Amino acid sequence: MKKLLRILGTILFLLLFVLSVGPFLVLVPPLENTVSARSLAEEPSQFLTLPYPGTDGLDIHYWDSETDGQNYLLLHGFASNLYTWDELFPYLAEQGRVASYDRIGFGLSERPLAGSWQAENPYSRDAAVSHAITFMDELRLDSAILVGNSAGGSLAMQIALEHPDRVDGLILAAPAVFTGNGAPAFVVSLAETPQLQRIGPLFARILATLEPPDTYTAVQKERAAIGTKVDNWDVALWEFTAASSQFDLESRFAELTLPILVIAGADDTIVPTEQSIRLAGELPNAELVVIPDCGHTPQQECDAAFNQAVEDWLATLPGK
Repeated sequence: MKKLLRILGTILFLLLFVLSVGPFLVLVPPLENTVSARSLAEEPSQFLTLPYPGTDGLDIHYWDSETDGQNYLLLHGFASNLYTWDELFPYLAEQGRVASYDRIGFGLSERPLAGSWQAENPYSRDAAVSHAITFMDELRLDSAILVGNSAGGSLAMQIALEHPDRVDGLILAAPAVFTGNGAPAFVVSLAETPQLQRIGPLFARILATLEPPDTYTAVQKERAAIGTKVDNWDVALWEFTAASSQFDLESRFAELTLPILVIAGADDTIVPTEQSIRLAGELPNAELVVIPDCGHTPQQECDAAFNQAVEDWLATLPGK
């Protein structure tokens, strides 16, 4: 019995040693052929320095139609960027003023590294809400209809809950509410350990190898991957992932009484279509549109049907 316990103790010691020391022995080769974000920008790209406590400001890449009328703010999802709105942006620009931006760590916006901030982590969910509101302030958007895809949809809902006076309505494309709405607290704590911080960028590189939908055009695929050409994109993607804690949306559905449109692709395998149907049924004032033969990014994969759904919904709003 004592011999067995010694063997089990030795195995446990070796396992703990491997888990605690092993990650520091893993080779993390430097990225190759990456460039500055601004060098990749094209028209109509603009940049602004977004004020954020504990930093010298955050460099934000954005588009602004600078047209008149109803304001729209577009929020992309995880591992995406503002180019996901290529097909929707010009349509909404005909309806009013539309703005979109790359969230911190994505697209061509800044990728702050650990140690470069002295206040709240700029990759946190609360920071994401703060970024959105500050961005609206910088562009002098008193309020807007928020349009969010996937994780951008859950962010739009969180903004509406915390700043209801700044949100006129929500258009949620396959919103990640029941699935993918951040990681549990223990996972976030684990991700912040020195061991996972060491090898986290390798996990981020694996995430970047995921292929976009076959329905994407060559241009859409290239623009979806533009963030992987930017310096330190892997470290930033891991920082974002490690800070992505869950936010309790479900218990607060009753507070979201503003007009809401939920649009889902019938073939969505990322956020199952049934979850979008459930969400629309549980929100007090939501309409649902399910687009046949369409996946997780209906605004790109099925843009004509998506834009028509938006047009029909906007026509039902007061004052239209």
